[in-house]
Amino acid sequence: MFYPYLIKRNKEHYRFLTHAFIHGDYLHLLFNCLALFSFGLDLETRIFPNEAVYGPKLGPVVYLVLFTGGIYAASITEYIRNRDNSSYSSLGASGAISSIMFVWILFNPTGIIGLFFIPVPGWLAGILLLGVSYYLIQRKKKGTYSDGISHEAHFWGAIFGIFIVVATKPVVLKYFFNHVMSVFT
Repeated sequence: MFYPYLIKRNKEHYRFLTHAFIHGDYLHLLFNCLALFSFGLDLETRIFPNEAVYGPKLGPVVYLVLFTGGIYAASITEYIRNRDNSSYSSLGASGAISSIMFVWILFNPTGIIGLFFIPVPGWLAGILLLGVSYYLIQRKKKGTYSDGISHEAHFWGAIFGIFIVVATKPVVLKYFFNHVMSVFT
């Protein structure tokens, strides 16, 4: 489990990574596996092997960086806020999944995502997911909302994925905006 208190007190730094490989129940695991299969497989087999993106040799490395980096990025703010809170813990791969999903959105802004079984273009789903995550983070900070879900993991995992791709291949941002704008013309 991700347990910031023990990470700080006992130097159990492995928890930054290992918490992503355990889940609260089978539904949680199934949802993450389905999301990883849906978005990750397309990145791994169609997008990253493309010479114009990262090339066949660098693509798997970028994929691994996105996945593991998303785990760490999703945990940093929760670690800082909860390192002295002995009752806080979390688990799951939400940061990694969000990182992979939002990279898929960058490369497929007009691709369709089933958001609560409603087909939505990727770019709109991304805006909605980031907006809702940010809103729920703010409500949790104020103490007016608690649902047991780490919305920070979703938010920061997504931001990490976007940052890595834009930092390494800035042309992807132009591609993204051109495709989004083509919907309106």
